[in-house]
Amino acid sequence: MSIVVTGATGHLGRLVVEGLLEKVPADQITAVVRDTAKAADFADRGVRLHEADYNRPETLAGAFAAGDKVLLISGSEVGQRGPQHQAVIDAAKEAGVALLAYTSILGGPAADYTLAEEHQVTEKAITDSGLPYTLLRNGWYNENYTENLAPVLEHGAVVGAAGEGRVASASRADYAAAAVAVLTGEGHKGKAYELSGDTAWSFAEYAEVVAGQTGKEIVYGAVPAAEYQTILTGAGVPEPLAAILSDVETAIERGRLAATPGDLSRLIGRPTTPIADSVAAALKG
Repeated sequence: MSIVVTGATGHLGRLVVEGLLEKVPADQITAVVRDTAKAADFADRGVRLHEADYNRPETLAGAFAAGDKVLLISGSEVGQRGPQHQAVIDAAKEAGVALLAYTSILGGPAADYTLAEEHQVTEKAITDSGLPYTLLRNGWYNENYTENLAPVLEHGAVVGAAGEGRVASASRADYAAAAVAVLTGEGHKGKAYELSGDTAWSFAEYAEVVAGQTGKEIVYGAVPAAEYQTILTGAGVPEPLAAILSDVETAIERGRLAATPGDLSRLIGRPTTPIADSVAAALKG
């Protein structure tokens, strides 16, 4: 039996594998990756590698075995994730895995914005498959904001279309720790966890945090969704993605990413990482 992590060289996947290495022997971990060269460091530590691509279902043959616990990390190619995830689900079912965990989105079926649609399709495919499953409905990452501080510092403004909406974000490492807890623990089958930070913050408060840590004047510039979309496309974001991100902003304004049910901190056994801590880490480089 192995614990198998797909997308293992992505930002989240790497953190999950690192967390697993602290809990289980390396030879019990399989990293499914598109490019094994990017996972050479894992192989050097004894992790089994399997080269596969969500877009080529045949490459998933042999990735899973009966009794495995599998983490399906959602793909990054918005618009293609339905069939990509289905390929993994089919391979996992054929192998007879013991658990399929999936990184979904906060709110699951109740999430009413475009970015959630492929996650909802995947959740249904998983529950319809008959496989034992755990749904990890991840909220927003602190890093969605702290990894893009350069324009904030350059222009002295946090620009968005979320109005006075709040975000209960947590660090990527927090979400990875939750996945590790599920993959190495018991009692998680059939569960759907709503994962988010312990505290929801507004963008005006976020601007104050950045200002306080940099000594610069930073304000929150609230703009209409259409204008925000234009700003994104002007910065080089493709139109379809800009539309999705603008839609997320309006979802935040409606409170869709503000829930703080506490599932994440309970799973990881500690408080989640405050946005201020992630800002400090980003500024240190």
